[in-house]
Amino acid sequence: MKGSEVDLSLTIAGVKFRNPVIAASGTFGYGREYSGLLDISGLGGICTKGLTLSSRPGNEGTRLHETPSGLMNSIGLENPGIEAFIEKELPRLRKLGPAVIANLSGSTIEEYIEGAKLLDKSSVDMIELNISCPNVAEGGMAFGLDPEIAGAVTRQVRKAAPDKPLMVKLSPNAADLHEVARSCVDAGADALSLVNTFKALAIDINRRKPVFENTFSGLSGPAIRPLALRMVWELYETVRIPIVGMGGIASAADALEFLLAGATAIQIGSSTFAHPPLMNEVIRGIKEYMKKNNFNSLEQLSIRPQISG
Repeated sequence: MKGSEVDLSLTIAGVKFRNPVIAASGTFGYGREYSGLLDISGLGGICTKGLTLSSRPGNEGTRLHETPSGLMNSIGLENPGIEAFIEKELPRLRKLGPAVIANLSGSTIEEYIEGAKLLDKSSVDMIELNISCPNVAEGGMAFGLDPEIAGAVTRQVRKAAPDKPLMVKLSPNAADLHEVARSCVDAGADALSLVNTFKALAIDINRRKPVFENTFSGLSGPAIRPLALRMVWELYETVRIPIVGMGGIASAADALEFLLAGATAIQIGSSTFAHPPLMNEVIRGIKEYMKKNNFNSLEQLSIRPQISG
């Protein structure tokens, strides 16, 4: 084993990744925004910004707010719409090299279905179903908070996009994350990604009102990492499909923790704002760790059997 070339490649639901480091949705745009700031071709994959059936302008007012060891956001799924993405952004994304994962969002099951049909005919490698979106038909409660509703939207998207591998992105705000996960797996999910942001609040003491127009926001960054890591560890014992872990990863050591906890791959999000080359550094750091410890594959690295395929 000593002296062998380190192989960072892996497969999730039939999709091949050159390494386990994926740019998370919402923080990497459509790739071109980071051109010149890092070697994009060296990444394992890119998750697009959240895509909806029709274009959206996003939320008004403050969108980002820093907090100790974290970043709060209320962007509002600003995007050009799925058809415009497929026509204008996807061809450029494909030329960058990494696997392309389309993050599918919506406000109704019908929107998800129609969006999934369009993506199923496109050249994206995988769909990441974002079920943290508010379900307008259920009074604004996120699809991912209720196991029955999470399963229903997963099942419908699975039917609408039979040719694309389906990864479901879970919300840490669910009362019973394990039941939501089981429901999504039973409905046809090929993989799970977690965690999305934690529901959070910031108050402007000078204006004496919440910082964000929608009152609450999503918390990401290093502050949530131990919580996200715990959820990945626990969920590994619940489901037998690949898990893509994320939440506050800011170094190779952080990424390795998730891989050791049972994640097949990882996503890096808000830390790229502060340090754009981070993902390239994480890839190098994982490889150096494996060389130092005489591992030449990710399967040998993990302390829990890797789930892939």
